[in-house]
Amino acid sequence: MAAGRGTKKSSPARARGRARAAAAGRKPAAGHNPAAAPLEQIRAAIDALDRQLQELISRRALLAQQVGISKHAAGHTVDFYRPEREAQVLRAALERNHGPLRNEEIARLFREIMSACLAQQEPLKVAFLGPEGTYTQAAVFKHFGHSVRGLALSTSDEVFHEVEAGNADFGVVAVENSTEGTVTNTLDRFISSPLHICGEVELRIHHCLMGRMESLERIVRVCAHAQALAQCRAWLDEHLPGVERVPVSSNAEGARRARDEDGTAAIAGDTAAEVYGLRLLVSEIEDRADNTTRFLVIGRKILEPSGADKTTLLVSTSSTAAPGALHRLLEPLARNRISMTRIESRPSRRAKWDYVFFIDIEGHATEARVARALRSLRAHASLYRVIGSYPRSVL
Repeated sequence: MAAGRGTKKSSPARARGRARAAAAGRKPAAGHNPAAAPLEQIRAAIDALDRQLQELISRRALLAQQVGISKHAAGHTVDFYRPEREAQVLRAALERNHGPLRNEEIARLFREIMSACLAQQEPLKVAFLGPEGTYTQAAVFKHFGHSVRGLALSTSDEVFHEVEAGNADFGVVAVENSTEGTVTNTLDRFISSPLHICGEVELRIHHCLMGRMESLERIVRVCAHAQALAQCRAWLDEHLPGVERVPVSSNAEGARRARDEDGTAAIAGDTAAEVYGLRLLVSEIEDRADNTTRFLVIGRKILEPSGADKTTLLVSTSSTAAPGALHRLLEPLARNRISMTRIESRPSRRAKWDYVFFIDIEGHATEARVARALRSLRAHASLYRVIGSYPRSVL
């Protein structure tokens, strides 16, 4: 039947009518919202996708359960946790990412999904330099996700002890900062510790000044870890030149003192201000905008290759003062075209002015070219140990 005067128009016809009315400057009928229908459709589509996402995540969790059961039916979570596999999953997710979410957000979402799936039986126990609110805790969450049981300890030495004793599955310790260099205590612990490096975490560090006072004029002292004080040296010289600087065991410990002591301010991450109820007085006071700290994940096993790895060596010779001693150690790397990304020397504690060398190279120790170079290097070394072959930091 042809549409007569009393026939109801179809949806496309109504849409065209509204468009013509808008073009003519006429208002739609009272109570009618042109944007409401498309908005509701978008929300309905989002709700449908949410249901699909939840179903897929649940299916993934069931598969993760099956992986754990097949590997070690009566074992602990650490028995089937595979950092190299997680690194591969994250790299694949980033390769698929074409926006609009940033790579950092995609990596964080996948990390949390994997973390939750792994923790179904029991969470991993991860030791770190505490108390809560430290950058080391932030590195734990970045690498393992939030579905872990964090063990906050007073010193990095305790982190090593707890992992060695099996009271923690893994530990996270700082090893170097892009502004202030090496955390020597971490390297020194590897000289006597049997632990291995199982991963690395790079964390952008934004330092904030915080306290209970309302202005900088009320600050008598600033408490922070010695590394944080050094990373903010220029800012402190300019803005708080006469204020005492007090190094403490961690930035979170400085925040605790700022909470409890009149006149004390702290340098820490903004999370510490929330944890300890402090005012953020000034944000991002680090001297360099690219200020980054590298953390190591320590554990009891050497990992399988992930496809994009680093290897850390501890080596020395019978006499490090002999001419060409270091050259003889490093020559096999150059001959086999192995890239060395870092070298540090530390006192060996065997004799005065005798040293050991910590060397980072690209590649996994089991790769043919790397293994060939390491066999030759070992022939010239009086001390040789592969501390770890582990996935390079994904982000």
